[in-house]
Amino acid sequence: MRSLPRSLAAATALAGLIATAPAYAAAPTPQAVVETYADIAHAMYDDALASARDLRGAVDKLLADPSEETLAAARTAWIAARVPYQQTEGLRFGNPLVDAWEGKVNAWPLDEGLIDYVATDMYGEDSDENPLYTANVIASESIRVGRETIDASTIDADLLRALHEADGVEANVSTGYHAVEFLLWGQDLNGTGPGAGERPATDFAPGEDCTHGNCERRRDYLVAATDLLIADLEEMVAAWGAGGAARTDIAEKSAEDGLSTILTGLGSLSYGELAGERMKLGLLLHDPEEEHDCFADNTHNSHYYNQVGMQALYGGRYERTDGSIVTGASLADYATAQAPDTAQQVRTAMDGARDALGAIKARAEAGEAYDQMLALGNTEGNAALEAGVESLVAQARALEALVADLGLTITVEGSDSLDDPTLVR
Repeated sequence: MRSLPRSLAAATALAGLIATAPAYAAAPTPQAVVETYADIAHAMYDDALASARDLRGAVDKLLADPSEETLAAARTAWIAARVPYQQTEGLRFGNPLVDAWEGKVNAWPLDEGLIDYVATDMYGEDSDENPLYTANVIASESIRVGRETIDASTIDADLLRALHEADGVEANVSTGYHAVEFLLWGQDLNGTGPGAGERPATDFAPGEDCTHGNCERRRDYLVAATDLLIADLEEMVAAWGAGGAARTDIAEKSAEDGLSTILTGLGSLSYGELAGERMKLGLLLHDPEEEHDCFADNTHNSHYYNQVGMQALYGGRYERTDGSIVTGASLADYATAQAPDTAQQVRTAMDGARDALGAIKARAEAGEAYDQMLALGNTEGNAALEAGVESLVAQARALEALVADLGLTITVEGSDSLDDPTLVR
């Protein structure tokens, strides 16, 4: 990820966990706050897992009867699967176990020529930065990675794992949501014009109905990638379950470190990752390749549900996919008791960010996709995205003030696009 560390820093040594402002209500204990946070994490990943299994069912139906209808249903299932997963991303940066794992399921941007055929007139035929830029695993029985030749005659989970970030190149993404997205939609060749990827269902048809060749291998890749997504999510559900590694890690931290973990995740996603790498960078470059869900034109939803998830983690209230609620003692409760004025600033900033990202979502649902909003010369679209960036930066600043008032120290992700735009190329 193109980012630089940035410190959001603490107040005095004597402050401890209690801010100098007098508490006006009983605060929940940090331990209770952390317990709710872990419960919500577990529920979020469990919902993501259930939706990935639904996606797998839709993939089965697509492969049993490749048609535009079954392909559309698989795409709809993929979009639905993004909703709970994107809400988990506020858990990333404060929890090393989650951050180390995340790349397997949500790495981007990807050089899709590693996976399948591409339109080389727009994509190009090679890259100085990636020898596997057009390796096309689906069409290749073997893949050369450095000095090693990998047997690719069988497309399975082991092969996809071996190729993920192969040759040390982060854009060699062979697993996760975006690999599946590319397989379902294909390239979006519309630039900043209307339209998403337009892969035909016949790309998955067996025998003589197959288009673009290698349909059996493409089918195998889609199955293997979807199965790996499920397996990876099962790992994270277990990690946040009773006795799981992620839950145990945060439960065993000190009161200060537990709260800092929560705020690190919220601050990093707000500032460096979402406002910076996922939004401001694309806006500076007017480049649809910097769009998060670029093949599906689903980026407006991804950004919006990032914010929904951050508010759930901060507010200690998560609405599950089935409509049930997971709730308990929250960081918002703790902050309100310890630093009420600052807590209100955070709440106001979070509501503002949700409104700004909701406006982008509404604009997309009205017919103007996120990549169209990025276009050079689209004054209104650019302004909508810039408002989203500014709202997330304001949210990060409010969290910075809360960190100080609670006497904590955290370090969050930065972004050249925010910290020094002259470095952006």
